Amino acid sequence: MMMPRDDRFSELPDPLITQILLHLPTKDSVKTSVLSTRWKNLWLHVPGLDLNCCDFPFKNQNELEMVTFIDRFLQFNPDSRLLKFKVDYSRDQIPQFEDRIGDAVSRGVRVLDVKSNTLYQDADDGLVYPCIEFMPLNLYTSKTLVSLKLLCSGLWEPEGLVYMPCLRFMHLQGLRWRSSGSGGSTMNLERLVSGCPVLEELTYVKDINDDESVVTRVRSRSLKRFTAPVEYGCYGNLGVVQTFEIDAPGLEYMSLKEDHFDRIVVKNLTSLFMVDLHIKFIVESGRMFDSEDLSKRNEVCDFLTGISSVRHMTISHQTVKVLGLYSKVGVIPKFNNLSRLHAVFPSSFIQFLPVFLESLPNLKHLILEIPYVKEKTEEFKLVNVPQCLVSALEFLEVKRLFDWGKEEMKTASYFLENSAVLKKLTLRFMGCPQYYSDTDIYEELNNLTKCSPTCQIIIA
Repeated sequence: MMMPRDDRFSELPDPLITQILLHLPTKDSVKTSVLSTRWKNLWLHVPGLDLNCCDFPFKNQNELEMVTFIDRFLQFNPDSRLLKFKVDYSRDQIPQFEDRIGDAVSRGVRVLDVKSNTLYQDADDGLVYPCIEFMPLNLYTSKTLVSLKLLCSGLWEPEGLVYMPCLRFMHLQGLRWRSSGSGGSTMNLERLVSGCPVLEELTYVKDINDDESVVTRVRSRSLKRFTAPVEYGCYGNLGVVQTFEIDAPGLEYMSLKEDHFDRIVVKNLTSLFMVDLHIKFIVESGRMFDSEDLSKRNEVCDFLTGISSVRHMTISHQTVKVLGLYSKVGVIPKFNNLSRLHAVFPSSFIQFLPVFLESLPNLKHLILEIPYVKEKTEEFKLVNVPQCLVSALEFLEVKRLFDWGKEEMKTASYFLENSAVLKKLTLRFMGCPQYYSDTDIYEELNNLTKCSPTCQIIIA
């Protein structure tokens, strides 16, 4: 006979239970109300809301049900502080939702995460039109906000100063900036960031329809991480040249995953530890970097010089192509501090590899991905030996190999025969080579005259 287990969870005090429920979506914490009389209204004491419009059945009056639910939650204990207010109402238009967000801010919310609705249906003609849901003005003076995430929202010009003394994390995507209409300047990213003296992490995705912000500028002494992630859409062709400028002497990590802007300007990135680049310095799809364009050449040169103190770097095939084209008309600056590189080199640009490595004299760890194309007209060859192979490179990893052929062998032999201090070469295959076993590859490589006799070869 099985003995009933003690309900240890219910023995916990209510404040501890509500803290645990805070980490669940609200729809799940509501489900606990059926457990017992004690649990019936316990979810209303949770110091946060995590709600998605998809949690409600889709029908014409859905937004009213969601508003009623939110109002009940906010009014149940109006004097209590909120730790989290996370609402996705991207599917439905909620009248006066700005007031509900303002209420959450007034109650000392620490985490604000809002995904706004961008469309509304006209009651008269039944047609759907674009709209902008604006955030409340008291957001700009929140003394408790630690994390702010806004998607597809609007920000008005503030009436006074912007000052959020505790804000450390900010994620802004598809924002629209608007003037108050009283003659003031339009709110912008620079002004918002300048009012956050302890901001550490910023993620920013420009609205693809923003044709007003000629210069988007980030100036911060506290910022440590900046990310411009991939956002599928069509940027460019807006009739104005849009520039992104970042001036952050404390920045340690920068990730640019997409070309959101026509120009990129970096200043005072003296603490930079890692960069992750997947850009081609051209916003419009289908276009490539033009080495004959003097302004673009200067932009790339200034950008590379501005990040030259970095220690770790990841670059995509698109960025490698730009650097390869630039190297034919300009000099890539020295990255004397760089010790680790992860790069995707198209096989058509493989001969640029020694040129690029020459600018990395102290490189110790190299991860290469080389998508080999068998149908090539130009002879595959690596000749020049950069300084890092002679005195610095200790670990080489070649990833995502599909097969083992002449080109793959040439790449491996180039490094084995020229790297004087190489400790380990790792070859990682995606599946099994068609005609060669691991033993065959290992024996073929061991028959080479290795510049570093103690180099270990690993096939994975």
